[in-house]
Amino acid sequence: MLVARDAPKDRLTPADRDGAGNQELQFLVVGDWGRNGRDHQRGVAAEMARVAGRRRDRFVISVGDNFYEDGVTSTEDRQWQTSFEKVYAASSLQVPWYCILGNHDYHGRPQAQLEYAEIHPRWQMPARYYTAVEALPDGQAVRFCFIDTSPLITEYRDQVKLAAEVHRQDAEAQLRWLDQALRHSGERWKVVVGHHPVYSGGEHGTQAELVNRLLPLLRKHNVQVYLNGHEHDLQHIVRNGMHFFTTGAGSQVRVSQAIEGSRFARGVPGFLAMSMNAERLRAEFCGADGTLLYQADIQSAEM
Repeated sequence: MLVARDAPKDRLTPADRDGAGNQELQFLVVGDWGRNGRDHQRGVAAEMARVAGRRRDRFVISVGDNFYEDGVTSTEDRQWQTSFEKVYAASSLQVPWYCILGNHDYHGRPQAQLEYAEIHPRWQMPARYYTAVEALPDGQAVRFCFIDTSPLITEYRDQVKLAAEVHRQDAEAQLRWLDQALRHSGERWKVVVGHHPVYSGGEHGTQAELVNRLLPLLRKHNVQVYLNGHEHDLQHIVRNGMHFFTTGAGSQVRVSQAIEGSRFARGVPGFLAMSMNAERLRAEFCGADGTLLYQADIQSAEM
């Protein structure tokens, strides 16, 4: 069973869940959002609801930093209501949210987010790293591997707010798990989701430790797409045929710039809308103001 400790079995979601005629798997990706509705959060949420209502998205992926500045402390923390339930309240967003932890989530009590998932089905976080399989309408499937990148970054082991929790995590065990999960993956598409970027033209820049420790695994197993947040911007970078999408503009935004391989880089509030079938993945950056900022098509035959 290729799952993390205390995670459920791989979930294969029926392709016809959204009704007949939907020829693609459609979902949204957002990151770095939980600010009690402030700093563009409500605007981004409203546009997510509009897009999801039109497309009937099957689920939402949150790439971490779910609650600022210091995570949540329990399942009763007020931010569950002020930053999540009451902000993403539209009926079109009442779908599963596949969530991971970001570094700000480590400032609080990360385990509380796993506990919330046990009593609130919309919030999907069965473990700090886990895998899920989603069916494509044509009978193919896509494997998502959701990982916890903070323990992979050495500097967090020296930061007071994170050190104790980060030290409890076995980074090498997580990497071994990811190697195994990807090795046994027979799906057409492989997508890995982490909070921190591998490559970035944002404020924090390229994360050298992920280049050294994570990227070799992604390349070894022919992962086509890596999704992340952390940078408060929207980016698409292509290196050696692999696609890196940063979508950390769910509330606050910062300036971004192009680096080697950049196809798009802007510090504007927004999110990522993705559509997939066996042959093609379409990625669209959507602005909080309703504009389509960028669109890219990726063919599975390219990989």
